[in-house]
Amino acid sequence: MFLSLIRMIKTVRDYRRIYNELTELSPRELADIGLDRADIERVAAGGFTRS
Repeated sequence: MFLSLIRMIKTVRDYRRIYNELTELSPRELADIGLDRADIERVAAGGFTRS
């Protein structure tokens, strides 16, 4: 149970870090890496895969 709590805290911390970093990028910078604003939450949550 303690390890589950640690994993959850790490997951939330990682999500916030990635989300904050991506929201600081301009639309041009996002486009350069193949993303737009609508992709940020999915990428931060780890659900982004390139086709």
